[in-house]
Amino acid sequence: MADDPVPLSVSLTGVVRSLRGGAAGDPGRSAQLLGGVFGRWTEAVGEAVAAHVQPVKFDGDRLVVEVDDPAWATQLKFLEGALRERLEQVAGARVGRFEIRVRR
Repeated sequence: MADDPVPLSVSLTGVVRSLRGGAAGDPGRSAQLLGGVFGRWTEAVGEAVAAHVQPVKFDGDRLVVEVDDPAWATQLKFLEGALRERLEQVAGARVGRFEIRVRR
C-alpha cells in the first residue's frame, strides 16, 4: 500500500536516480559519487568558485552546474581541466564534461 513504510535504501536509490536523471547502475557507487561531488564541492573547487558555482546534477560523466553570473560561465571554461582533476582527487568522480547553466 502507499502508506506502508519504505526502507531507507529504496528511498535513497530513488533520490540518486532522480539526481542522475533516472540512470541505472550501482546505487551504492552512485550515492558515493554524488555525496562526494555535492557534499565535498567546496573542498574540491575552492571557496571562491563554490560561492558562484553550484552542482545541480551528475549524470554519467556529465556534471551540470549553475553559475550566478555569465562571467562565471566563461571562467569555468578556463578552469575545467583543474576542476576535473580536483573532483577526481577529492570526490573520486570522473567528469567528462561540464554543462554550465546561468541561474536566472
